[in-house]
Amino acid sequence: MPVGPYFADFLCRELKLIIELDGESHDYSVGYDSRRDDFCRSQGYRILRFSNVDVMENLEGVVSHVQATLAQAHPQPLPPAGGE
Repeated sequence: MPVGPYFADFLCRELKLIIELDGESHDYSVGYDSRRDDFCRSQGYRILRFSNVDVMENLEGVVSHVQATLAQAHPQPLPPAGGE
């Protein structure tokens, strides 16, 4: 999803939340990732970063962390899944 001149893996514009899944290629793009994160934060976005290994080996923990973040950002009950 586009955010200015950058792209996010997953984006919720309404809650200003970006979720990034980092594979091995991110080991070689630390400077780029840092600039992208700085830009996105300057636009008011919060960024959650997970490794591909986290997703594959601890999906429940990743989902729990995302849910906790969403609960902090949006204290009212969220609508059912299926949106952006």
